Amino acid sequence: MERVDLTFAASPLGVRYPAAAKTFEDAWERFTPFLASPPDLRRVIYTTNSIESLNYQLRKVTKNRGHFPSDEAAIKML
Repeated sequence: MERVDLTFAASPLGVRYPAAAKTFEDAWERFTPFLASPPDLRRVIYTTNSIESLNYQLRKVTKNRGHFPSDEAAIKML
């Protein structure tokens, strides 16, 4: 565990949200290589996360309806 992890866990946010601090600490070794990536690559990864977020929102809307009688009905709902 690195000093950064301990600093975050002891910060006001880390104290208020200990589960988030633990997640941060557990993922630190996998996260730091991301920081070494060039900014253009990081932007692509952020974009991918935005797309995944949009897909999640669309799935949330369509999941509650089950099926649609036509493509137009699905598009109208979205």
